[in-house]
Amino acid sequence: MPPFKDEHVLIIVPGSQTTLAQLGLPESFTPARLRLPSHMFPAEKKGEWEPVKVRLKSPRNTDGHEAHGKVNTDTTMAETNGAGDDTVDLEEEVLYEEDPTTDEGAVWPIRAGRIVNWSCFFALLTHVYNTLSPPFHTPILVISQPAWTAHDHERLTQFFFEKFKTPAFCLMDSALAVCYAFATATATVVDVGHGKCDITAVSDFVVNDLGRGAALPGCGGEGMTQRLLYLLKTKGFTRDMCEQLKRSNICEVLLPGTGLPGTELAEENEMEDQIVNPASAASAGANGLGEGQRGSISAQSGIPRAVMEVDIVEEDPDREVKEGEDNEGVLDVASIVASGKTSEWVAKKEKEKAEKAAAKKAASDAAAAAPKLTRLPNSKRVKAMLHYNERRPLEDLNANGKRTVDPEGGRDEAPKRQKTPEPVSDAPPDMADHSSLARKEEKRRSRDTVAYVRKDVEVGVERFQATTGGIMDQIADSIHRSILSVPDISKRSELWDSLIIVGNGSKIKGFKEALLATLNAKYLISPSSATIFTSELPSNLTTPVATGANTPQPQPHGPAPSASHAHGPSVNPLLLAATTASNHLVPPGHSQQLQQYYQQQQQSTNAATNAILSQQNSHGVGGGSGTHGYAQTPTSIKCAKMPEYFPEWKDAGTEEAGFLGAQVAAKVVFVVDQGLSKGFMSRTEYNELGPIGVHECCL
Repeated sequence: MPPFKDEHVLIIVPGSQTTLAQLGLPESFTPARLRLPSHMFPAEKKGEWEPVKVRLKSPRNTDGHEAHGKVNTDTTMAETNGAGDDTVDLEEEVLYEEDPTTDEGAVWPIRAGRIVNWSCFFALLTHVYNTLSPPFHTPILVISQPAWTAHDHERLTQFFFEKFKTPAFCLMDSALAVCYAFATATATVVDVGHGKCDITAVSDFVVNDLGRGAALPGCGGEGMTQRLLYLLKTKGFTRDMCEQLKRSNICEVLLPGTGLPGTELAEENEMEDQIVNPASAASAGANGLGEGQRGSISAQSGIPRAVMEVDIVEEDPDREVKEGEDNEGVLDVASIVASGKTSEWVAKKEKEKAEKAAAKKAASDAAAAAPKLTRLPNSKRVKAMLHYNERRPLEDLNANGKRTVDPEGGRDEAPKRQKTPEPVSDAPPDMADHSSLARKEEKRRSRDTVAYVRKDVEVGVERFQATTGGIMDQIADSIHRSILSVPDISKRSELWDSLIIVGNGSKIKGFKEALLATLNAKYLISPSSATIFTSELPSNLTTPVATGANTPQPQPHGPAPSASHAHGPSVNPLLLAATTASNHLVPPGHSQQLQQYYQQQQQSTNAATNAILSQQNSHGVGGGSGTHGYAQTPTSIKCAKMPEYFPEWKDAGTEEAGFLGAQVAAKVVFVVDQGLSKGFMSRTEYNELGPIGVHECCL
C-alpha cells in the first residue's frame, strides 16, 4: 500500500446538530473548515434525500412582484401577440427554489447521540463526501459517539468501504479524541452536547466502558432551552427566543449557594463580600460621624467634597474683595508694591493656583468614576435586555418587498449593496474553494428568501436558571459513578485531577465553574479532614484475657499465625463462660469445644484480613508502606488545561476539542504510523475479515 499524504486525509465528526469535516491536515491544526447542519430533507422520490429545503416557487409578474392570485385582464395588441411566449417564460420561472435558511420538515438522523434514521444518516455522509470531493486514495477517520453500539460500527465500516472504496478506515471514540487534543493519557471527559451528556473515564488511553455515563437524557443544551421556555412561557417567549437567550451573553449559570439578584440571599452575599474602606468612604462623601455629631455640608448632601469645592470656586459671583483687588475685581499693583508684601502675595497666588488645579483634577476623576460605579455586572442586575432577531419571510416583511435589515447582523441595509472582496485564505486552493463557495451560495440564497428583524426584550432573573432542573447534580453524580467504576484504584485520584469539560452545550457563561463547584461541594474532602478516615487504630489489639491485667497486650504483625503462636488471639474465657452458662442449648462439658471453634473462626477471619491488606499493598493503597490512597472520595478536583501550541485554537475555545484530537490521531495513525500499530482497517483486512474486523482496529 502506498503511503498516505497529509492533504488526502478526510476527517468527519458527525453530531446531533452540526457535522464537522475537513479534507487534508494543515501544518498547524485548525478548527473545522466545513460545518454542515446534521439534517436532510425528503426528496420528491421516496427513499432519496436533499441537503436543503426545496419548495415550489411563488408566481411573480414581469416586474418582480408577486401576483397574489390576481389576474390582469387589461391587455394590449402587442401583449396579445406575445402571450404564448410570456406563458412559456412564466412556466420556466415558476418551478422550484431552495431555501437553505429553514429547517422546516428536516429529518435529524442523530438524536441524543444515537442514530435513529440510517438512510438519512448515510445520505448526510454522502453529502459531506461529495461536498469535499476527495481523491481516490483517501483514508477516512470518523469520530464515533459513546451511544453507538458494536453493530453500528460494523454498518458504518461496511458503508464506507462499499460506497466510497476507501483504502483505509478508522473509527475513533470521541472521548479518546479529546484526550489526544489535551495531550493526556488519563482524564475524565464530560461532553455536553445538544440533547445529552456523555461522561467517560479514560485510563492510559483506554476507554472504560464499565460505568460509563453514555447519553444522559435532559442534560444537554436542549434541556437548558426547555428549562428557560418553562420559566418564560408565561411572558410570551417562544423556543426560538429562549434558544437565542441561552446563546447570548446575559444568560449565566451562577455558582451553587449564590442568590439571585434582588433576593435576600443575594443581599447577604453582597454584604459579606463588601469591605468597608474609610478613605474611600470619606472621598465619596460619607460622614463617618457618630450619633449626635453634625457633619460637613458635603457629607450631609452626599456630594463628593472635591466636586463641591470646584463648584464654589467657579460659581461664586458674590465673593468678597480679596487683598490687592478693587471693587471691580481689577488687580491693584500699586497697593501691593506699596505694602511691601510682594513676595508673600506671589506665594499666596501660586498656592491658590495649585489648589485650583488639584480641585479640577479631582472633579474630573470623580466624574469619570461615577459611570463606572453604576455599571453593575450581569450577575447582579435584576433585569437585562435581550436583542432578539426574529426570522421573517422576505415577501411578508412589507408591502413593497424591500428588506429592512441585514440577515446576518440585524443592521439596517443600505439601498445599494457593493460587492466586497472575499478574504484570502492561507489554505491550498483545493481545501478552501469548496467551503468558500458553499458559504457564498448560502448567503446569496439567504438574502433572496429571508430577512431578520431585531427586537429588544426585557428578561428577569430567569436567565440565571437554565440549569435549575437538577442538571448539575445529575452530571456530578454520573462523574462520581464513572470514576468509581475504574478498576485500577490508583488511577482514580488522577481522574479527579484531570477533568475535561467540552461540548457546545457547555458554552454558557459560568457552566464549567458551576459544575466544578458542585463537585467540590458534594464529593471533595480536604486533606486535613481526610486523616480522620485513614488514621486507623492499631488492629493488632486482641480481646483481653483473664490474666488480671486491664491493659490490652499488643501482638506482633504477621501475615498469618505462626506455629509458636498457635492459639493466636485467645477468646476471653469470662465472656465465653457467660454466654455458655446462659445458653441451655449448650450441653455440659462442651464449653472447651466451643472455645476451640471460636478460635478457629477468628483465625480464619484474621487470615482473610491479612490477604486483603497484602493485596492493597501491591496496588500501593495503604498497608505497611505507610502510603494511603483515597479511592472513594477525592481530596482535589481540577480541570485539565489544553496545550497552547496550536494558536488557531486559542480563540476557538475547547468546546470542539474532539476535532483537534481527530487531526492529531489522523496524523499519527495514517501518516506517521502507517498502520504498524493496527490503528486503522485496510482494504485487504476488510476483504478478509469483513465489517466485524473493525473491532480489532478501531481506537
